[in-house]
Amino acid sequence: MNVNAWDAELLAGLKALAASAFPKRCANCGRVYPDEASYLHETLPVSAAASGLKSSEDDDGATIVELFRNCPCGSTLLDFFNDRRDDSAAGERRRARFSQLLTYLIERGLAPDEARTELRKVMRGEPSETLRRFRPPI
Repeated sequence: MNVNAWDAELLAGLKALAASAFPKRCANCGRVYPDEASYLHETLPVSAAASGLKSSEDDDGATIVELFRNCPCGSTLLDFFNDRRDDSAAGERRRARFSQLLTYLIERGLAPDEARTELRKVMRGEPSETLRRFRPPI
């Protein structure tokens, strides 16, 4: 993807939203996964028969999803996803930025549900053909 083709404001907002548990480092070989996309694309499933996803509870009893992946060196890595609201200042800033980006996309013609879905895709490290349509202003 040509980064210059992205709308500059949209790209900056997406980068801010994605900054969380990364970079992730393999303790066995030292390989670094700078973001969720590289973590998902450069690691391997733990088995062909399993998704690597496991539902669990954290210390406070909140539901979390664990994603197990294997580093090419063979070491098993883990990433956590939860549905708990981050009430920290950083969490508030991420929600505010998400809201700004959502409004920005809706003002440019995307339906609210589609805009929300596409932003969430990018936050998970997935490509969004829909968001590729947004070009920098001239």
